[in-house]
Amino acid sequence: MPDVQLTWLGHGTFRFDSPGGKRIYVDPWLTNPKCPEGEKEPERVDAIALTHGHDDHVGNTFDLVEKHNPVVVAPVELADWLCWMKKVVPEDKIRDPNKGGTVDLGGVKVTLTHAQHSSGTMDDDHMVYLGEPVGFVFEVENGTKIYFAGDTNVFGDMQLIKRLYAPDVAVLPIGGHFTMDPKEAAVALEFLGASKCIPCHYGTFPLLAGTPDELRKLAPSEVEIVEMQPGETVEV
Repeated sequence: MPDVQLTWLGHGTFRFDSPGGKRIYVDPWLTNPKCPEGEKEPERVDAIALTHGHDDHVGNTFDLVEKHNPVVVAPVELADWLCWMKKVVPEDKIRDPNKGGTVDLGGVKVTLTHAQHSSGTMDDDHMVYLGEPVGFVFEVENGTKIYFAGDTNVFGDMQLIKRLYAPDVAVLPIGGHFTMDPKEAAVALEFLGASKCIPCHYGTFPLLAGTPDELRKLAPSEVEIVEMQPGETVEV
């Protein structure tokens, strides 16, 4: 069975094609400053997974749901807001687990993990709380496991993610300010035990100043730091 085709679309936005042919978008902010022009209008979206409710992660979900009718996985409060309050995602397309819960997207399993961040959005001129943020562990059809940390700092229970799910690849934010920086990400890699790391959530704006080179200097020597360019696809 083929490997996962993983494409970084800038900031915290990723697309991956599973070995079984599922096309899944994670935090699809396709209008971010680093997203290539040719990636802003997808031809197909089978599923969307949202880590939390901030605008730079919910991104273009509303438009993508209208155009492609995908399944949407989100932590329960965010899922309820999308389905029942905003009436964006049809009831039969929403999946609303919470931390520790797993849903099956037709052969691709996704489990929600802890993340330390915040989650909310401005809606009709007032702030709406959208539950706690999460990370995702995807297990695809050939058994490969990819951990998307979402927006978070490092936390000790990443060791439990290693023990429970043993991810092969860790997708970690490194920009700093709103998330962990390279120093914290290097400790996260010690805890997670993944053999590959794909850094993200850096360089979008000057404020997100962490770099893959900084991470490479600090990370465990056995971890491969895979530095991607927006629009680039790698096999994992």
